[in-house]
Amino acid sequence: MNKREMSQTHEGTELMHEVYDDGSGMARPGVVILPSFANRGAVEVEHAGRLVDLGYSVLAADIFGKDMLGLDVGNPQDKQRAFDTMNEKLEDRGAYVKQQQAILDFARGLDVVDGDCMAVMGFCFGGLCTLDLARSGADFQVAGSFHGLLKIPNFPTEKVTPKVAVFHGWDDPMAPPADVVALGQELTEQGACDWQIHAYGGVGHAFTNPQAGKLEIDGVAYDDNAASRSWDSFCDLLEATFRK
Repeated sequence: MNKREMSQTHEGTELMHEVYDDGSGMARPGVVILPSFANRGAVEVEHAGRLVDLGYSVLAADIFGKDMLGLDVGNPQDKQRAFDTMNEKLEDRGAYVKQQQAILDFARGLDVVDGDCMAVMGFCFGGLCTLDLARSGADFQVAGSFHGLLKIPNFPTEKVTPKVAVFHGWDDPMAPPADVVALGQELTEQGACDWQIHAYGGVGHAFTNPQAGKLEIDGVAYDDNAASRSWDSFCDLLEATFRK
C-alpha cells in the first residue's frame, strides 16, 4: 500500500491530507474520509487501509488544518480545542461545507482516483460533514455517516443525489431519536434517490473507535458489533455501486 501526504490550501488554511492507494498506478474508485472532531487519527487511517485492500483509493482528509493534527482527546486541552473548533464550524455550516466540496474536488483530481466513482464517509463530526456535502448538491455517488451528528441543516440545501447510508447508535446522546426521524423525513422531502438508516440498539456515540472511552463522556463507547455490522453494510453499498 502506498501512502503520501498531499497539501491543499483552502481560504488561507493549509490542509495536510493523506492519500492511500494500492501502488498499481491504476485509477480506482475514490473514497474521501472526513474525520471526527479530533481531526484525522488512528480510526481514519485504519479504515483507509481497509478500503485500499478492497480495491479503492482513499484520501483521509485533514479538515481543520495541519496544526490540528495529532490531537489527543485524552488530554483536556486537546479535547477542549477540538470541541471549540467543531462548534465554531457548526455556527456556519453553509460556509464550512465549501471546504468539504474543495476536498472532494481535490480527491477527484488525483491520478489514482476514478473521478466518476466517488464516495465520502465520515465519523462523528465528519459524519455530519458528509451529510452536509450531500445536502449541498455535490456530485458524488455514496455518502456514509458513522455515528454522525444529525442536526438539521442551517443552510439552503439542494436535492440529495448520492446514495446515503447512516449508521447510528440508538442511545447516542449527541443524536437523539427525534433527530433520526427528522433526518428520514428530510431525505424523503429532498428527493434522495436511495437512503437507509441503520440504528443499533443499546449503542452510543463513537462506536467505531476503540479509544472512545478516553473522552470520558456518558453515552460514548466503542461497540464491536455495531462497528463490524456498519462497516460490512457500507462495504456492501460500495460494492453494489462501483463494481461492474
